[in-house]
Amino acid sequence: MSVTARIASGFKANLVAKVVEVGVNGLLILLLTRVFLTSEEYGLLYLAISIISIAIFFSQFGLAKSAARYVTEYRKTDPSKVPLIVRRSLLFNLVAIVIVSGVFVAFRQSIAAWVGEPELLTLLVLGVGFIVARTLRSYAYFLCQGFNRVSWSAGLSIVSNLGHLTFVVGFLALGYGVPGAILGYTIGYGLGAVVGLLVLYRWLAHIPTDRLADESDDDPKTTEIDRNDSSETGLTRRLLEYSLPLSITGASSIMFKRVDIVLVGTFLTPVAVAYYTLAKQLTEFVAAPASSLGFALAPTFGESKSTDDLDRAARIYETTFEHTLLFYIPAATGIVLVADPAIRHVFGADYLGAIPIVQVLALFVVLESINKLTNGALDFLGRARHRAMSKGSAATINVGLNIALIPTIGPVGAAISTVISYAIMATVNLYLIHSELSLSVRRLVGTAFKTCTVAVGMALVVVLLLPYVSSIVSLVALVAVGVVAWLMLAVGSGMLDLRWAVSQLS
Repeated sequence: MSVTARIASGFKANLVAKVVEVGVNGLLILLLTRVFLTSEEYGLLYLAISIISIAIFFSQFGLAKSAARYVTEYRKTDPSKVPLIVRRSLLFNLVAIVIVSGVFVAFRQSIAAWVGEPELLTLLVLGVGFIVARTLRSYAYFLCQGFNRVSWSAGLSIVSNLGHLTFVVGFLALGYGVPGAILGYTIGYGLGAVVGLLVLYRWLAHIPTDRLADESDDDPKTTEIDRNDSSETGLTRRLLEYSLPLSITGASSIMFKRVDIVLVGTFLTPVAVAYYTLAKQLTEFVAAPASSLGFALAPTFGESKSTDDLDRAARIYETTFEHTLLFYIPAATGIVLVADPAIRHVFGADYLGAIPIVQVLALFVVLESINKLTNGALDFLGRARHRAMSKGSAATINVGLNIALIPTIGPVGAAISTVISYAIMATVNLYLIHSELSLSVRRLVGTAFKTCTVAVGMALVVVLLLPYVSSIVSLVALVAVGVVAWLMLAVGSGMLDLRWAVSQLS
């Protein structure tokens, strides 16, 4: 299978998984906000999940992504080392899970008291199972990527999300409320973890443990340093060393995705958490395709570096960057324009406070798409340490801005903080990928300018029809007209080859 075909196959599989994820989460949001929970209960649920997710960072500690990177490397050069990498990384992950779960249970009362929500106490106890299930599901998910079986990663995501829909709705329908929702999410992740670990076991069982080991030892070109790095001790050391910058990156992700929600809950109310969470979820849905594309592409960059073919990697990145901007700049424009009628008609008057937050976070959608495309590439190119520094610095700025802005201007301040810090991080990451691949800056800037003209043309059409939106049906019709206008402008400007795009997705 060619590189392009492999990337397209992985992208399609992950895109399907993201479509399922977006569909399931969208349906859950509608059911939670309109049927099962009040706005205060909805905010309390995601405040609890945000706190639990902070604990999950410590249980993951970058080990799965580090193992995936070395599985990708040794799968090509010395497959006999792959089982060792998987066994050691899984052992370290299990130890981390036990320690983090124990600490989390011990400090649950202090956490609930600090946030000022005593109702969190029961939810945090249930959070231990959430920690175990999600950590192991994430481990299997990233190891499948390391084996370049991204379709299996997509499969695990689908299993988990269908489990979420089944069990969250089931427990809520039985009257278990917010604790039932937490338990439903836990079971969904648990199903994905079980399937993923079984698949990894089967793959490892078919790897000949003595393959290439003797060849490596007898090769006169193999230096003493190479032998030491390939020994059990050397591999373990490298695995742990590379997990450190990845763990810093993970901590930064938590500071971006969860700490802001916790701070909104600390400074304001669960209702404000509901507004901010809903706005953030809606914009993250739009960024889902970029996440799929970046995930599918990442191993290709690692393989290109191992074969010293960085020119190919540069051309792949430039092409995907162009198509990413072509989709996301107009999408962000559309979000700003339809945020008001979308929130008003879909979620109701109880969530009108989310409208300005969605409009501010529209710019986040563009920045997040760039980061999703670039992050995995940097990790597999061996630049995880530099990316960790970039993300860590931006995340620190984000927390500082949140503390300054949330008490003064409310949840909109958290949105502004997110956009500013993501802009800093995207700029640094683009510099890092350019220093690694020597990208054509002129080409990328030209693409951004032409895409903005397409977005302006689409916006004019949407603005003219916006006064006629009076229901969900007319809202959907307006969005459809906007998509058609974008498609016509993108194809007419020569930026999108429709036949090529259809052939890649078919």
